[in-house]
Amino acid sequence: MLIDTHSHLFLEEFSEDLPQVMERARKAGVSHIFMPNIDSMTIEPMLSVCADYPDLCYPMIGLHPTSVNETYERELAIVRERLSAPNNFVAIGEIGLDLYWDKTFLNEQLFVLEKQIEWALEYNFPIVIHSREAFDYIYKVMKTYKNTPLTGIFHSFTGTPDEAAKLLEFEGFMLGINGVVTFKKSTLPDTLRTVPLERIVLETDSPYLTPVPNRGKRNESANVRDTFLKIAEIYQMNPEYVAQVTTENALKVFVIRK
Repeated sequence: MLIDTHSHLFLEEFSEDLPQVMERARKAGVSHIFMPNIDSMTIEPMLSVCADYPDLCYPMIGLHPTSVNETYERELAIVRERLSAPNNFVAIGEIGLDLYWDKTFLNEQLFVLEKQIEWALEYNFPIVIHSREAFDYIYKVMKTYKNTPLTGIFHSFTGTPDEAAKLLEFEGFMLGINGVVTFKKSTLPDTLRTVPLERIVLETDSPYLTPVPNRGKRNESANVRDTFLKIAEIYQMNPEYVAQVTTENALKVFVIRK
């Protein structure tokens, strides 16, 4: 049994063959697919997919940092409204900071991140954090919440051993590992040797970051298996044990309220 803790199967890249994508995921042993929201435009498509596959797909609500712009107040209000209404969300995500494409809205990104962290604490939800070219900012924000019940996942972790050690200070958090760990020039395998398996969860970030041997193609949840096998190789552990531990780790984070 494997869990894909981060997958955007509700995007248009999957509109032609979603049933086949889901079937391949099941055949690969995937038992849960957790779906992070992006912004107000993706809420309905995400909820629709989760409604069609209720035993497999679980939605989150949140505003992605790359969608933070002049309309951020309106977008945040929609997240708040969805949280206040009856819902079956399992986390607030994905949220965070992205300074790779544009630094114009850094202050707004920081405000949006902190507001959504506060809501996570208010509603007792874990958070899923996106961080790109923003490690120091994220770490500084998170330190403020170190002595709170906040839990979650640092999504798509690709950092150094020093960065891993800093993130592991947040005891309620896991590191999300995806196809990057299989890339030829990735330094992630060396970093992971400094991280306990008990702090790792698997993810795909579909349709992005496809693992070897399918790199360059559209990613999908079934490919979490390639990442899982690479992790078993890195840790030199029995694959069944790695599957069990990473699954338990994921289910420690997400509260499935059904």
